[in-house]
Amino acid sequence: MEYQISSRLKLAAIIMVVLGLLGIAYGFYDSKSYTEENIAERLADESHHGGHGDAHATDVHSEAEAMHDTHAEMTHGEDVHGDEAHAEEGHEMSHEEHALHQIHNRPYAALYVAAFFFFMIALGVLAFYGIQYAAQAGWSPVLFRVMEGITAYVLPGGILVLLVAFVAGDHIFIWMDQDVVAHDALIQGKAGWLNKFGFFIRGIIFLAGWSTYRIFSRKFSVAQDNANDNRNFKKNFRISAAFLVFYIYTESMMSWDWIMSVDPHWFSTLFGWYVFASMFVSGITVIALITIYLKSKGLLEFVNDSHIHDLAKFMFGISIFWTYLWFSQFMLIWYSNIPEEVTYFVTRIEDYKLPFFGMVAMNFIFPLLLLMNSDYKRIPWFVVMAGIVILCGHYLDIFNMIMPATVGDRWFIGIPEIGSILLFAGIFLFVVFTALGKYPLLAKGNPFIKESEHFHY
Repeated sequence: MEYQISSRLKLAAIIMVVLGLLGIAYGFYDSKSYTEENIAERLADESHHGGHGDAHATDVHSEAEAMHDTHAEMTHGEDVHGDEAHAEEGHEMSHEEHALHQIHNRPYAALYVAAFFFFMIALGVLAFYGIQYAAQAGWSPVLFRVMEGITAYVLPGGILVLLVAFVAGDHIFIWMDQDVVAHDALIQGKAGWLNKFGFFIRGIIFLAGWSTYRIFSRKFSVAQDNANDNRNFKKNFRISAAFLVFYIYTESMMSWDWIMSVDPHWFSTLFGWYVFASMFVSGITVIALITIYLKSKGLLEFVNDSHIHDLAKFMFGISIFWTYLWFSQFMLIWYSNIPEEVTYFVTRIEDYKLPFFGMVAMNFIFPLLLLMNSDYKRIPWFVVMAGIVILCGHYLDIFNMIMPATVGDRWFIGIPEIGSILLFAGIFLFVVFTALGKYPLLAKGNPFIKESEHFHY
């Protein structure tokens, strides 16, 4: 049962990458068209046409103080009222500088959101794959090669995330700006952890560990196909158990570094689990979508509706788990109403009402309604429909984590965001489907393969 990436799929991936690069280039060009010389005029024009700048540009003196206090606390930790020069110049000038900064941040933030989103899918699949081996699951071995194909993106995807973070620098992570750190006692207190050297060294260690497991696990899985004993399977079992311990720690630290540190004044002890739930359900959803796609091409003949049902069951179950974590984090912070904690959600509810509540609906209400019924979990097109909603919802989840701290209320899902999605989606498809074609799609040497082939629920 062989698979080769089709020329049509290759072409589609290349077109996506090219369109994505064009969209990103336009995003940078458009953002750079806003300068210190024309920012006041551009904001006034936005106000005239009902753009994002309307509330600020029209009634600056009546609203600026409240808005700047909010942005200083919640956006980048910048004390826009902190020096006497700005106070003397008045709110209008400081607002213009702040808006210019946010506009210039937008293409970097759009790139980072998309880069992390596709990377987290691959990392979520790697965790799911490791769990299957460590648990010696009998239902899933017919899906192992699909999982191995998706996890091929872990290394290139992780490198791309770190590359975007390196290039973007303080456009995303305000603690990388030494001028800001010099006037921010709170960030200074975290400088032992939040510094460039530590950030990238930890990132390299995380990636090295995850990729090492992926490489050896794939090697043992393929070697088991032609082995006369179960030695390679046992090796995979042992390294999977070790990997999961490593993953539990490093995934949490990665979520602090790569996501939570964009808001360096805020923290949540639940955040690592919350990000894990998002990547886990996204990864399982992509396993289901690619499995259904390959099945529609006449491949994976041993995959039956019970396998699809179990994948959809995980999609449903982890969506509920994600909702539990989201609500736990939100409710406790909102109810306690501690200013330095609740500002995180105040910003998102005030400035991101549609993506914030839309994300909750797509990640909880839709999976609940679409996948509650057991029979619907066996219908491929229904699972695909639910999966697309879930993936869009979790893209918005990452969008809500990054954008408020980088672009404030000047968010929009436009050409830079769509271009970034196309770029990384094209790379993801090319890497994953190329990896799928390297080995047979059935892990025939796995000791549980017969149980998996005849799995019925």
